[in-house]
Amino acid sequence: MTPWLFPLLLLLLVGPPAVRPAPPTCYSRMLGLSREITGDFQSLQATEPSEPCVRYLPRLFLDIHNYCVLAKLRDFVASPQCWKVAQVDILKDKVRKLYTIMNSFCRRDLVFLSDDCSALEYPMPATTVLPERQG
Repeated sequence: MTPWLFPLLLLLLVGPPAVRPAPPTCYSRMLGLSREITGDFQSLQATEPSEPCVRYLPRLFLDIHNYCVLAKLRDFVASPQCWKVAQVDILKDKVRKLYTIMNSFCRRDLVFLSDDCSALEYPMPATTVLPERQG
């Protein structure tokens, strides 16, 4: 056996060195957190109907590309409803974190594509895939 064959076999058996994924960008962090908040808000509405205060919370259907999202986040954190419901406190902490990220750390990375405040009152429709053209 040649001397170089053993290290090559060992490398093949062990596998390639682990590659670390790139750290999340500001944009990916904002997008992920906004989706998480929207999902948590929807599940809160579904699981806490017995708490009347949940009904009166500002709606949280977030689109980080809409300029009105900053005001929506501020309104949600400032709302006095549900101050004793633990799930709402957790959600408000996440909203506060997203607002801080958007307004401080990632301010330069933001690109607002609209300022339609009413669009944030309802869930975004699912993206549909257009059929491929045949021809």
